[in-house]
Amino acid sequence: MSINAVSSTQGTRAWLTNSRHARILHVFDRVCNLINESREVLSIVSRRIGNGPFNLVIEGDVFFSDHLDAESLISIRADQLHLGDLTINTADAQLWSARPDWESLHTNKDSILNQLASLPFTNYQKHGLDTPFAKTAQGYSTTTNVQSLISNLSSALANADIPTVLTLTSQLAGLGAGLTPAGDDFLFGSMLAAWIIHPPEIARVLSEEITHTAVPLTTSLSAAWLKSAGRGESGILWHEFFGALISTDPMSVQESMDKILSVGETSGADALAGFIGTLTCRAESTSSKTL
Repeated sequence: MSINAVSSTQGTRAWLTNSRHARILHVFDRVCNLINESREVLSIVSRRIGNGPFNLVIEGDVFFSDHLDAESLISIRADQLHLGDLTINTADAQLWSARPDWESLHTNKDSILNQLASLPFTNYQKHGLDTPFAKTAQGYSTTTNVQSLISNLSSALANADIPTVLTLTSQLAGLGAGLTPAGDDFLFGSMLAAWIIHPPEIARVLSEEITHTAVPLTTSLSAAWLKSAGRGESGILWHEFFGALISTDPMSVQESMDKILSVGETSGADALAGFIGTLTCRAESTSSKTL
């Protein structure tokens, strides 16, 4: 079965060029994750999933689980990727940039903060303390410890307190169950907020330091997402969310937030909690300094 890839990123192109040996990491209906000899991840996804930092988007609506399993053979050739009985042609895939316009978002950070502060958050509290993560994170006997961790991380990131950020990152990374543990999802959203709050040179240092600390402590797939955030990259749903924030259309903002909330069992909610919590801490810190 021959399929054309319709979209890729610089990261996916580098993966295809540099990988010599790869195996299947996960197989789902509309997603197949591969991992190479450098433990870098490539996600082959349907258009329904859409663009992401390490996604190769294919045409049609192929059910990978009908064709592949963990033992399926993988081979990588020029402009083609062979997965079991599937051949994916990559030559004509359009390049998609996974990096949002952070400069514009940073310039508009005050209006973004004001807009988020005016929205009714019905699915979680502004500091992310009412997320499923805060209630059920593994390794903690009470939710108070988790609430303290995530609240303190948001505050430390908002104030660019690197030593505190790294101490808290080492406690959050890998915390929780699943392919992307909830602690990592929270870190991911918090890093995206840092790219808006701080100038690029400060956001880059914060995000890279978090990535270096967190990646060795978590799963391969979660590490791929954290590395992406460390480079200032995110998936299409976050791009749409950021576009809505710039547009200052409350309805558009709420709709794009709802899409993020629908990701995974709790992944979207935990990432959004990290994002909102960090931005809210920044707004409160700025407000207190002006009093």
